[in-house]
Amino acid sequence: MGVDRYEPGTGYGHLAIEVDDVYAACAEIKRRGGAVVREAGPMNAGTTIIAFVADPDGYYIELIGKRG
Repeated sequence: MGVDRYEPGTGYGHLAIEVDDVYAACAEIKRRGGAVVREAGPMNAGTTIIAFVADPDGYYIELIGKRG
């Protein structure tokens, strides 16, 4: 008997992944049917580029641009 659905837990807020190009990552995620919940752009108080996407279970994943 398989599991049809999981409920998102409350163990953490989100996880983060560093990517080379946040804009390109978001475009590819959308191209593949994924959900971008905060478009790529600079953080409120800085220049670091970030975005948020949601996985199929509703967990948020932050994409953080590499600092060069």
